[in-house]
Amino acid sequence: MQEGTEIIHENTIFAEPITHVGAWPVTNSLLTSWVAVFIIVLLSVVLRTKLKKVPSKLQHFFEFVYDGGMDMADQITGSRKTTKKVFPLAISVFFFVLVNNWLGILPLGGFGVVQHTAEGNFFVPFLRSGTADINTTLMLAVIGVIGSNIFGILAIGIWKMFNKYVNLNAFRKIRKAIKHDKSVLMVAPITFFVSILELVGEFAKVASLSFRLFGNIFAGEVLLASMAAILAYGLPIPFLFLEVFVGVIQAFIFAVLILVYFTIAAQDHEEHEH
Repeated sequence: MQEGTEIIHENTIFAEPITHVGAWPVTNSLLTSWVAVFIIVLLSVVLRTKLKKVPSKLQHFFEFVYDGGMDMADQITGSRKTTKKVFPLAISVFFFVLVNNWLGILPLGGFGVVQHTAEGNFFVPFLRSGTADINTTLMLAVIGVIGSNIFGILAIGIWKMFNKYVNLNAFRKIRKAIKHDKSVLMVAPITFFVSILELVGEFAKVASLSFRLFGNIFAGEVLLASMAAILAYGLPIPFLFLEVFVGVIQAFIFAVLILVYFTIAAQDHEEHEH
């Protein structure tokens, strides 16, 4: 092979553009996310149009997943009423993350485009898990955290939700409680400060959700690529099955955390205090 014609294939921490729609770049992780959404929508339509009183094996499997998921969600929310409101979002996120995780490890590395740059010729695969792109996991986390706060406002009201993060009620109670308990002068500022920490914690949730999922999936793809570089035939297979399992676990954890955040947001702390 002549110098300058070598094709380089390396795992990058950022998603790689494979084409452009006008000035808008279409990355391989975005394409994979579109494919994941298409698969989920197609499967949903097929299941919906073929519902039967005597379920097929496919319908029976998803009914089992749904019933098991609802029962598990009840243990987190403590209420079937809350579960019915939150579970649709959680299960949708679960399947979106799961399909993305699995698409990223499909042995289709030979399909892609070659991009010619000043640094050399780089091979860019068509499929790269959307969850191996920090932009995707970040937006999923933002949707989960903002969605939980909106759910909290609808559940307990905007004033009570506001006081979770800026606890003005702590100072309002001083006038009533100071006659009976002088320690309220010390407790109230601490309570207010703790509420501010709750606000900081919301940003920490976004970072925790996004980086945990991104880190695990990206590391898995790098691991598979490394094993394939050592010995392409045979060696990656055990790690491939491991990543299939990791994909399920990471999707499950993300969905459960969404349930937890929504449940916490819907709790009225003032009622517990009383």
